[in-house]
Amino acid sequence: MYKNNYVSVIIAAAGMSNRMRSSVNKQFISIDNKPILSHTLEKFEGSRYVDEIIVVSKEDEVDYCKRKIIKKYNFNKVSKVVKGGKERQDSVYNGLLSLNENCNIVLVHDGARPFINRKNIEESIEVTVNYGACVVGVPVKDTIKIIKKDKSVSNTPDRSRIWAAQTPQSFRYDIIMKAYRSAIDDGFIGTDDSMLVERLGIDVKMILGSYENIKITTPEDLIIAESLLKDKEVIFNRKEFIFQSR
Repeated sequence: MYKNNYVSVIIAAAGMSNRMRSSVNKQFISIDNKPILSHTLEKFEGSRYVDEIIVVSKEDEVDYCKRKIIKKYNFNKVSKVVKGGKERQDSVYNGLLSLNENCNIVLVHDGARPFINRKNIEESIEVTVNYGACVVGVPVKDTIKIIKKDKSVSNTPDRSRIWAAQTPQSFRYDIIMKAYRSAIDDGFIGTDDSMLVERLGIDVKMILGSYENIKITTPEDLIIAESLLKDKEVIFNRKEFIFQSR
């Protein structure tokens, strides 16, 4: 399935972190004594199906990222740290231009989503190989309201058909490059990578992700992240105890 595919991952880590209200870029804030970005990179570094990782960072943080994240934690699959652009879309495009020439499958993932699991990474690759484009997501839990400009409710869509998109979002290289170049030519800015592919009339498959795959954006998210890590540590210690007791 994967033997004849070269899989590249672009980690988008060039955000401004305005909502975090921190002097430190959210990617470099520590949870469980390690920067968020290092937790994220570990998941892709550990996948046997990932061949290379490109990290896109703010221009003035490229050197810091190389020294304090890539080198310090020995991420051998990270081939480049490239500078981002004005918008996230510009940053991802810079990443696309930096991929290995053998790449034919691309995963784009938020640097601030450290809880992605390897199962979703590998399923994303498999679905992309078979269908060309794939997004990880989860069904929404809340009822969604479409509102008018005056904040009155316009309508209430069927919740069973609404999913929240996460990352990674995965594509055949030729598809995502075509989508990005079309968006550039048209001056179109999308809110995620899939949106650029969808506007070309290309089908994108959705696969079930995890509600734990949060994007750390606000100080409240850090509390949730620490709680998730603590729960995982308790589960791991419990399994170790059971194994040693046998």
